[in-house]
Amino acid sequence: MRISKMDVTDMRRWIYLLLLSLFPGLLHGEYLKDDRGKFIRYAGNLNSAKVMLKDFPPPRREFRGVWIATVENIDFPRCRTAAEFKQRYRILMQKIRAAGFTAVFFQIRSNCDAFYPSAYAPYSRWMTGHEGVGFPGFDPLRFMVNETHRYGMEFHAWFNPYRVTNSTTLSKNAFLKTLSAKNFARRNPQWVIVQKNGKNNRIFLDPGVPQVVQHITGVVNEVISRYPVDAVHFDDYFYPYEPLGNEDAASFALYNPRKLDIANWRRSNTDALVLSIRRCIDLTNRKRKLKVRFGISPFGIWANKKKHRAGSLTDGKESYFTLYADTRKWVKYKIVDYIIPQIYWNFGHDAAAYAALTDWWCQTVRGTGVKLYIGMGAYRANAPGWSSYELINQMRYNRMHPEISGAAFFSCRSLFDTKIKPGAALLLRFLKGK
Repeated sequence: MRISKMDVTDMRRWIYLLLLSLFPGLLHGEYLKDDRGKFIRYAGNLNSAKVMLKDFPPPRREFRGVWIATVENIDFPRCRTAAEFKQRYRILMQKIRAAGFTAVFFQIRSNCDAFYPSAYAPYSRWMTGHEGVGFPGFDPLRFMVNETHRYGMEFHAWFNPYRVTNSTTLSKNAFLKTLSAKNFARRNPQWVIVQKNGKNNRIFLDPGVPQVVQHITGVVNEVISRYPVDAVHFDDYFYPYEPLGNEDAASFALYNPRKLDIANWRRSNTDALVLSIRRCIDLTNRKRKLKVRFGISPFGIWANKKKHRAGSLTDGKESYFTLYADTRKWVKYKIVDYIIPQIYWNFGHDAAAYAALTDWWCQTVRGTGVKLYIGMGAYRANAPGWSSYELINQMRYNRMHPEISGAAFFSCRSLFDTKIKPGAALLLRFLKGK
């Protein structure tokens, strides 16, 4: 039997891991120190053990993804013509591919809108500057998927399911009137929630309404039925990060046949959406003989150990209790094909240290078959407490774990903004093996 070079590399990695477990001092390593020369604690204020890095070769077919956020035109600009859109996307793909990435997560739905002609939503205002206005005779999503594949990369269609807007000074009714008449939120104001956020309002679809779940499922089905995307991707925006009061009291009263308490009811609503998307993808895959995957990039902390015995050595916001997203369940029950926890903190963080949290996710996916990619914060490069080598050291730590198959970086602009983020420039050189 012939053994390829990639197979040999993977075998060496497993041999290194075996040697490390049997003889911890055998392989060369280093204890991490901060800029003041002090040893970095494994779990910040919660565990003072030292963090050691040992160099391993990258896993076979290391996944390297980059998020391209369109909301507020974070990573992709508004375009006046189809020709401009094509040119800008091609230039971006050339840059991403040349840097050694294997996948892009392009945000095709950020505010109940679409970067493609849709029966469910108007064209995004972030595409042309005006909601409901597209490019005549041009389908941006079909072009993007084909172009991404032409460069040998995967295209993950990134959906934000519920968000209408994160912040507006307008009332709900006044803001909805600014949307296209085709927008689901404007057509169904009774299924829209408003949450006060200081002087502003956060507006989103009510996760507790079954018709909302049906609508979002239809949105996803339309895309995977028409476009050869490699995956459906959700981010961490389920229920909002700021605690809800009684904003969803009406749906709680109407759609709670099992008489759950409010927290478990909200978690069941999030589960219902995720399960509905899972079934939709499976059905379409069977019918059309496709292999579309389903992945989610949740907030990095599922639960703190002090609050849930299965939680991590952390002390921050928790997706289980705050966003009502039981991300650990989705892994354990294999509802998702891959998980990308957003571990946007550094090794030296007091409450959410990178090493402890990464180890928790490795333990969570172990034996499930669910792929684990680590979501890394390129936007944090050179933030206070982050050395220029932080992202490189995080990649080195990832490669010590056989459960980790790669990483994804948020976001594209920060990753390539090397003039003000030298840490990102060093990371790109590291990924190229330089």
